[in-house]
Amino acid sequence: MNTTVALVILVAYFGMLIAVSFYTARGADTTTFFTANRQSPWWLVAFGMIGTSLSGVTFISVPGAVGKIGFSYFQVVLGYIIGYLVIGTVLMPLYYRLNLISIYGYLENRFGFWSYKTGAGFFLLARTVGSAVRLYVAAGVLQIALFNGLGIPFEVSVLITIGLIWIYTFKGGVKTIILTDSLQTIFLITAVVLTIVLISQQLGLSFGQLVQTVRDDPNSQIFFWDKNDPKNFYKQFISGIFIAIVMTGLDQDLMQKNLTCKNIGEAQKNMFWFTTTLVFVNFLFLSLGILLYVFAKREGIALPERTDDLYPLLALNNLGLVVAITFLLGITAATYASADSALTALTTSFCVDFMNVENRPEAERSRIKHIVHIGFSLLFYVVILVFRQVNSKEVITAVFDIAGYTYGPLLGLYAFGMFNKRPVMDRAVPFICVASPILTYIVNENSATWFGGYQFGFERLLLNGLITYVGLWAVSKPVVKQEPVAA
Repeated sequence: MNTTVALVILVAYFGMLIAVSFYTARGADTTTFFTANRQSPWWLVAFGMIGTSLSGVTFISVPGAVGKIGFSYFQVVLGYIIGYLVIGTVLMPLYYRLNLISIYGYLENRFGFWSYKTGAGFFLLARTVGSAVRLYVAAGVLQIALFNGLGIPFEVSVLITIGLIWIYTFKGGVKTIILTDSLQTIFLITAVVLTIVLISQQLGLSFGQLVQTVRDDPNSQIFFWDKNDPKNFYKQFISGIFIAIVMTGLDQDLMQKNLTCKNIGEAQKNMFWFTTTLVFVNFLFLSLGILLYVFAKREGIALPERTDDLYPLLALNNLGLVVAITFLLGITAATYASADSALTALTTSFCVDFMNVENRPEAERSRIKHIVHIGFSLLFYVVILVFRQVNSKEVITAVFDIAGYTYGPLLGLYAFGMFNKRPVMDRAVPFICVASPILTYIVNENSATWFGGYQFGFERLLLNGLITYVGLWAVSKPVVKQEPVAA
């Protein structure tokens, strides 16, 4: 793609986001930043959450990974449906009943101070690393499409990228994010649909032939039953349930948007329509992956070493200008919808959970919020540069690997809190939650030897949560029943 065209597109794109931010930030205070004054329309929240959930990882890594793992990822997506049902019927009513700004306030209510800080701390770790990794995807694409042509090194281009996010989120916070993410979801879905249509035209496929091509391709296999295969259905499906619960229901980022709805009824409608749309869009991304491999084979194009590079390679160099523009807008929209939301959620969680801004005057709240917002922006920058040096996997795999270790303690904490009433030794909770990922890693590295060839996949999240749960049980006491007072 011509560098000038890419520059014009991105300037116009971010100009639109900044204009929206000025509109939504009028009269905004820290309450607006954290909760959007709880006045968000449910349908707008649902639509915007699509872009937040998918991110640039889905946009690039899922189509590319089809060449290695087929449609097996859709087994995880099917698990999401059950996970989102649990969120809508169990977790969200709890959060609304407690009138929470940060969902980790539940842990203080149930266990105590140290459990609360531990849960919030694990969210900060999980979302900072996970979102920085997602942003790394878009930064790499923008480097190829634009910044290389301008002679700007990766380190500088990433700083520019994060700076743009900060500019349009620093004032309006979640109120701005709900609207900008909805706009970015439009770009994301338009991009994948238009790319499928245009690549089908280049392959000379009618709609019926397109469906048949995807269905008959060997990589379109969805279900895998070998118990020792990391793609085994039961592993993937059950993991999908809990990935949805922890990465949405126990994640301040996604739940912060739900909590801006006017009431629990509207929030549940949001979750239902979000689930339906998300499953369909994921299937579109997998189908796109088939078409990309078919096109590359027909044209004799050498496949890149990393599957994450397949879609960017073909879109920017082999599928024409319209696809290139569509791809650039799509990957930018997908990744920024995730990263801007995460930056706002991280700022909210740190301010509420660690700085106790709710009890401070508005001027002081605003000052702290700005400092924290800048701090997490800089932290994103550092994590992206580190990840670039150490990562050797498809990004979708790396994201779920990270989630398996960082969200596991949250899963154990919430499961223990909600499924029994035993009080725990609060001061022991941080040690249990730190030990759990370490033990999970040891078991994961030795699973093939210890368990007759069995290898953990995404289900290491369950193991991590189980270890946390058992540890909490070990430091808990039976519920003491109150004896009736004699008359």
